[in-house]
Amino acid sequence: MKDIKDYITSYPDYPNKGIIFKDLLGLLREPYIFRDLIDKMASSQGIQDSDAILAIEARGFIFGSAIAFQSGKPMVVARKPNKLPGELINKEYELEYGTNILSIQKDSIKKFQKFNIVDDVLATGGTAKCATDLLMLEGKEVAGYSMVIEINALNGRKKLTGPVLSQLIV
Repeated sequence: MKDIKDYITSYPDYPNKGIIFKDLLGLLREPYIFRDLIDKMASSQGIQDSDAILAIEARGFIFGSAIAFQSGKPMVVARKPNKLPGELINKEYELEYGTNILSIQKDSIKKFQKFNIVDDVLATGGTAKCATDLLMLEGKEVAGYSMVIEINALNGRKKLTGPVLSQLIV
């Protein structure tokens, strides 16, 4: 697989001063690179050991849906506030640059026990930890985490409870 970092652009001071935003959308413009990335992620042990994938809004949906398709696993979503109908479980979490809330539809996770959490970037770990907490509140398990890139200096991995597979660590 060609080095995926060639297709990731860094934007300093976005969305706030001091943040270096990692834009992975360049991967989507390279279908062969994207396919190789998804094949690799979908065949990982963490995906194979899960009953379902939990993809985190918004860019996690792109990678999560492709992984779900390739692996034959169902996918559920964790979304930002006021985006999902029905009975929800919600939790506030901290970002590098503020706070937010994640929500999951209770019915969407009922028939699954073990989840692999998929997102594009693992930074401080706040978003993935929030998704983990939401699942655990409902008595569910996390089989692992699948991230495209991980920003090592922010130590997000230390907040997580299961194995983390990142395709690129920067």
